Amino acid sequence: MSFLAEYLKHPFTIGAVAPSSKYLAKKMLRNVTFNQARVIIEYGLGTGVFTEEIIKRKKPETVFLIIENNPVFYKKLKEKYESECNVKIELGSAEDVEKYMEKWKIKRADYVISGLPFASLPKSVSKAILTATGKILDANGYFITFQYTLFKKKIFENYFKIKDISLEWVNLPPAFVLTMKNN
Repeated sequence: MSFLAEYLKHPFTIGAVAPSSKYLAKKMLRNVTFNQARVIIEYGLGTGVFTEEIIKRKKPETVFLIIENNPVFYKKLKEKYESECNVKIELGSAEDVEKYMEKWKIKRADYVISGLPFASLPKSVSKAILTATGKILDANGYFITFQYTLFKKKIFENYFKIKDISLEWVNLPPAFVLTMKNN
């Protein structure tokens, strides 16, 4: 099953017609201090462009919790990464991040990396995910996401302090990367 086919079946949860570029992955992860990160969480992996980079760069003792809602993507990611050191993969919603952290005995996250399409998610789902993310993020932690527009910037500002916004042109479509901390 291709990325495009999954998009056509689930346009509101996939949010893009093409996978993210390696340039977007690089920009998303530029503020991650991999040698100090104890816990990294990723929401909405899709085909795993960010996932691949995180696994390559994280320390073996860093716990990497992956939450993917799409069963097709989840199955592919599980086949590819379940044998990796300290990688935990869950099929479900980022709304339930606290439940998954409790399952794996994780207290706080240093980084939450999100590929979720907040612009197309129902407002109640966005609010639930952002509330949960704020609760699980370490005091010095970062929430990093990308969006194709800044349409939802205000909702992010209700939960986080935006530290940086940058645009990655080499992506289809170009994407804004938002790096945030708890208020």
